[in-house]
Amino acid sequence: HVQLVESGGGSVEAGGSLRLSCTASGYIGKTVCMGWFRQGPGLRREGVAFLDSDGTSTYSDSVKGRFTISKDNAMNTLYLQMNSLKPEDTAMYYCALREGPLRFNRYYYANWGQGTQVTVS
Repeated sequence: HVQLVESGGGSVEAGGSLRLSCTASGYIGKTVCMGWFRQGPGLRREGVAFLDSDGTSTYSDSVKGRFTISKDNAMNTLYLQMNSLKPEDTAMYYCALREGPLRFNRYYYANWGQGTQVTVS
């Protein structure tokens, strides 16, 4: 069973930056992909950034060019660097992991963190 713990959320002004972290523990297979999802008030949970097991990153159009996903394998930690933040980026951000090939739909992810709140004003 994999445990994911996010941190790094907070409140910033528009144009500011935040870096989210997600530390994974437990058994993690070799073929995994990880992603950052977010859920704004009254909205569905959407994927914003994904990292495949081969290091390939994929971004939603809404964050492309502003957000960067990365991973420190030695620390088992996933990051999301968020720059040029906008009020519409306000949401609870979740880290997720799945064993197997990359998928963008949240229903394919069995392992989730508790979420960290990002508020942009």
